[in-house]
Amino acid sequence: MSEETNGTPAGARTVADLDLGPALEAVLMVVDEPATEEHLAKILQRPRREVAEALNALADEYTVQGRGFELRLVAGGWRFYSRPEYAAAVEGFVLDGQQARLTQAALETLAVVAYRRPVSRGRVSAVRGVNCDGVMRTLLQRGLIEEAGAEPETGAILYTTTNYFLERMGLRGLDELPELAPFLPEAEAIEAETQEGVPSFDPDAPDADDGPPTNTTTTEF
Repeated sequence: MSEETNGTPAGARTVADLDLGPALEAVLMVVDEPATEEHLAKILQRPRREVAEALNALADEYTVQGRGFELRLVAGGWRFYSRPEYAAAVEGFVLDGQQARLTQAALETLAVVAYRRPVSRGRVSAVRGVNCDGVMRTLLQRGLIEEAGAEPETGAILYTTTNYFLERMGLRGLDELPELAPFLPEAEAIEAETQEGVPSFDPDAPDADDGPPTNTTTTEF
């Protein structure tokens, strides 16, 4: 009959006894969001520095070996991702003829929120020149944007991007967004032309006046 110590069968290895590299691989295979070094260190009962070194070593190893996946530090944590070179194969398997991408309108709206954060729905609509309420609801439902307080002057709800946005875009932080400078003149010209219509775009803002609207807008969904 085998003996047990504190509920652990004799001869069984404790978490702290496991080889760190394979243990990290095993945990990261089942995470549904990036895992922080602090959390992994706690779970595997190792110093954070040791865990960080092991994660970087694994990431380098996969790159040298040319594996079809990579280990990346995204949104403050580590997670496995398929390598970009094999995106066509992955999309063919996952989508299988189904459209799972965001629409062009949603991508444009998401870009405005990412670069103008925190920003109201009215300002987003002003930049794009169309009513974005439906698209904003879609982005909220998908967890790509979230509320970030209210605008002091108008009381309009402000929005910003989420950690899930960083995860899906493969970014460590918003500071990794591409520079917007080359596109600013055009974007600001559009916003200036449509600024008078901002109140009609934003249901969260108080009514500006009781007169008829000066602009006609298009709603996108």
